[in-house]
Amino acid sequence: MHRASAPTEPEARHTVTPGSSASDWGLLLIRLTFGLLMAGHGAQKLFGLFGGKGLTATGNGFAALGYHPGRVFALVGGLSEFLGGLGLAAGLLTPLAAAALIGVMINAMATVTGAHGLWETRGGVEYGVCIAVVALAVAMTGPGRLAVDRFFRWGAGGWAEGAFALGLGGIAAAVVLSL
Repeated sequence: MHRASAPTEPEARHTVTPGSSASDWGLLLIRLTFGLLMAGHGAQKLFGLFGGKGLTATGNGFAALGYHPGRVFALVGGLSEFLGGLGLAAGLLTPLAAAALIGVMINAMATVTGAHGLWETRGGVEYGVCIAVVALAVAMTGPGRLAVDRFFRWGAGGWAEGAFALGLGGIAAAVVLSL
């Protein structure tokens, strides 16, 4: 008796089956919670929503950290969080959305929290590391079937998508930090 060989991993990931799995709903829950909270964090910087200071005051804070002009860098940081968060929540351009969040977190860790060690209780990098790792993990695993990206090649995630997100986020952070 001849048995059909099992599909390779990439073929299995692109197979369309009726219904959605618990992992699809789990990824949606992670993406929505994480993405919308990050978008809200960006909205605090950009628009002064949710108790935020808005662009002018955030720009002054960025200038005090050595980013000049502060308002421009506040705009870049706020847009990275806002658009990156919305992209992750929707599962839209997931590797690019992840790169935006990774880049802004690298900057935050390098300029604000890095000197304080690991734990958030001492102002450390714990929060930034968690955000960067979740964004990278979603880029690598893909956003799931309940995402806009499911219709595109990068929607399945993978090593290339993870490398893109980490590489672009790291390069963008390095450029900003060198200015």
